Amino acid sequence: HKVRLEWVRAEPAGLRGAVRVLNLAYEKVVSVRYTLNGWASCAEAAATYQPPGPADGITDRFAFLLPLGAAAAAADTALEFAVRYRVAGAEYWDNNEGKNYRLRGRQRVPPADGPPQDPDSSAWIHFI
Repeated sequence: HKVRLEWVRAEPAGLRGAVRVLNLAYEKVVSVRYTLNGWASCAEAAATYQPPGPADGITDRFAFLLPLGAAAAAADTALEFAVRYRVAGAEYWDNNEGKNYRLRGRQRVPPADGPPQDPDSSAWIHFI
């Protein structure tokens, strides 16, 4: 594989993640194409190069943030995304083997008792 999603994490600002790409050439562009409405419309977020650490000499790491905002807090919102890697005149995708990566938004339910929850009341969970 020339490009592979490494990890994602839900944050108050959106969905943050990292991507690994094979170092095929010095100049490369990595981005994440995503939708919240079943591809009726979509947006693309650029990923930025991350300094090596630990470097393996074969791959580079890029980081991204999908700014989901208030749309993410809506009940039953589904996020779909795929990673695009453009290098040396070619384009490669990591789209979860043709299924796209999918996450579903849901509201967090505060516990009946105990300490207060994180002020961000939305969460993303992975589903297949």
